[in-house]
Order: sequence, then structure tokens, then C-alpha cells
Amino acid sequence: METKPFHSGFVTIIGEPNVGKSTLLNAFVGAKVAIVSPKPQTTRHRILGVKNLPHAQLIFLDTPGIHQPRTELSRYMMQAVTDALESPEVVLYMTDVTREPQPDFDFLRRHLGTRQVPVFWLLNKIDTMAAHEVLPLIGACDDAAFFAEVFPLSVHRGDNVPELLERILQVLPEGPRYFPEDMPTDRDERFLIAELIREQVLYQAREEVPHAVAVVVEMMEERADGGVEIDACLYVERDSQKRILVGKQGQMIKTIGIRARQAIGRMLRCPTHLRLLVRVNKRWKQREAALRRLGFGDH
Repeated sequence: METKPFHSGFVTIIGEPNVGKSTLLNAFVGAKVAIVSPKPQTTRHRILGVKNLPHAQLIFLDTPGIHQPRTELSRYMMQAVTDALESPEVVLYMTDVTREPQPDFDFLRRHLGTRQVPVFWLLNKIDTMAAHEVLPLIGACDDAAFFAEVFPLSVHRGDNVPELLERILQVLPEGPRYFPEDMPTDRDERFLIAELIREQVLYQAREEVPHAVAVVVEMMEERADGGVEIDACLYVERDSQKRILVGKQGQMIKTIGIRARQAIGRMLRCPTHLRLLVRVNKRWKQREAALRRLGFGDH
């Protein structure tokens, strides 16, 4: 009996900030491996997610939004994008039809060079416009032929997402299973917990504060009752940011802690006890040594 060949490969998702890249990753994997928020630059690291099928394994790489770096942190983020473009089998370039939908061809050509990598153009959020308005957006692109495929889709509603997955499978080469079937991401629990805490900071805090916060899980221990005890520290750059994050009578940090604890408990599937501390680490986004201590550069 002939055995069906196994296909596998790396699929890099890129695009400007806040176009839906992390939401697409979670939709493909079927689990929350990347945090999401309405704020730009939510993703700071390269996030890997694994989709297992009977005869294929797709390794998706979610990346920070493409932007002009102005700090050591933003340079680290853009390096994560560049690294994810080194040797993928497929590139998914996502734009948002509610904003400037045209791709940055200079960026694509600069980082892909002459490599023959299929690039799919994903026009996300088509649920926000009439169907007859989508084709003119594609027609307005002078270099649409650059792309192997053009996919209008709505990640939020799931429109065209299964069809996109099927098309990616058709261009993946034969290859090995790179990760165990029970491993949805290469990130450890401490990283995921820190990200879930930061997600609540992004939802609860305002202005510049969410982007000034880094989260480090300092202690994680199992309890005799089957639960988990976690201590985490939220680092900000200025005393004024610390005051805002703590909030009046500690209300802001309390709300962040309650909602983060609920999210962590759902992920770990056990009772969770979470303590949060806020510290000032002056100009941590500008200092390479501080970034390394805060976990940037591990992947």
C-alpha cells in the first residue's frame, strides 16, 4: 500500500502593526499562542505556532509589525522580522483593507532578494466593506503579479481562512515532522504567562504606559492543593508610569492581576495565585543589557 508523503515547512507571517497577524496565527493553531490587543506593537517577539495534520506539519512564525525602529527594543523587534524571513517555505504578507492596504514592495524585495519563495498577499478585514469594493483594491496594486496568491479574508469571522490553509498545504514541500504533535509552540510556560499579564496591561492601561511595560515571571511553584503560585514583576521606565500602572489605591494593578490570573488559570487548567510587583528600570527600551535581562534575545 502506497504511503501518502508527509509535507512540512515554515510559514512566516509579516505585515504592518495591528493588521491581524497574531489572530491569524491563533486561528491556524487552534490555540492561543500569541496575545492580541487593539493596540499596535502588541507582538514583540517571534512567536512560533505549530499546526499538525495527518500528513503535514505547518510551522507558523508570527512577527512584530513592520516599522521604523527608534529604540533598542524596536530594533530587536525588527530583527525578529528579518530572522523569520531567512528561510521560510511560504511568506504571508498581511494588510488591513481599512487602512493603507498596499504592500511595501521595497521591504519585501530587500529581505527576500531573488529567492523563489511564494508570497501570499492577505487582505484582512474584508467583513468591513462591501464585496464589490475588494477587487478595486487589488487592481490598484501595480505589482500584484509579485504575489503567488492574493487572498481577501476576514480572520475575525474566519472567512477564507480554511481555503488559505489548503492553498499553503499545496505549496509545502515534502519534509519531516519538526515538532512533537503535542507541542503547539516552542515558548515555555513562563513566557506565555508573562505575555498574558502584558496583554491585560495593554487592555487596561492608556497612552504610553502599555508600551513602556516589560513583564518577567520571577517565581512559579506548584502548591500542595494542585494550584500554581506565581510572582511576576512589571518593569516600567519612569516613576510616573509606575504611579499610573499601580493606579489610585492600587486599583489598576489589582484589575490587571485579576484578569491575568483568570487567563493564566484557563491556560494552565488549575487554580492560579498571582502576585504582581511594579518596578522602575529607567530607559530599559534603550539599553541592550537591560533588554537581555528582561528576556529579549532568547529566540
